[in-house]
Amino acid sequence: MEKLEEKLGKILIEKHLTAATAESCTGGLVSSKLTDVTGSSAYIKLNFVTYANEAKQKILNVSADTLKQHGAVSYECAYEMASGLSNVTGCDLAICTTGIAGPLQDEGKPVGLIYIGISFKGNIKVERFQINEVLTKAQMKECFANLALKMALDIISSKT
Repeated sequence: MEKLEEKLGKILIEKHLTAATAESCTGGLVSSKLTDVTGSSAYIKLNFVTYANEAKQKILNVSADTLKQHGAVSYECAYEMASGLSNVTGCDLAICTTGIAGPLQDEGKPVGLIYIGISFKGNIKVERFQINEVLTKAQMKECFANLALKMALDIISSKT
C-alpha cells in the first residue's frame, strides 16, 4: 500500500510544485517522512522545526500578540505559521503543525490536541484535531504527522 508521503510526492513531482514544512509538536517527522521519498529533492524547498515560540516569531513571523492571547497551540498560530512559511519560502505547499503530543498538558490544553495549517498557492486552511490521549508521545507524533500529510494530500488533490 502506498504511503501518504509517496502519494503526495508523486503529485508534487507531476505538477512541478514545491513544498516546505514548519513543525512544532511533530518535531520534524513530517519533514522526515517527505524526505524519505525518492526524488523529494525535486520538491522540498525548506523545512523548519519551530518548537520554541521564539522560533515561530523569528522564522515564521507569528506575532507575539497571537502567542500571548491564543497560545502556540491555536487556530490563530497555525494560520500565521502557514502564512509565514509560505511567505518566507515562496513554496506552493506549506505544511505546519502545532499541538500537544504529551505526556503532559501545556497552556492548559489537552494532550492530543493539534492544529494543522496548510497553505496551498496562497490559500490557507487550518484544521483542529483531538487524538486519544492514551497514546505514547511517539505514537502521538506519528498520528499527527500522518494527519498533516493526509490533509495536505486532500487539499492538493482537490485543487490540481
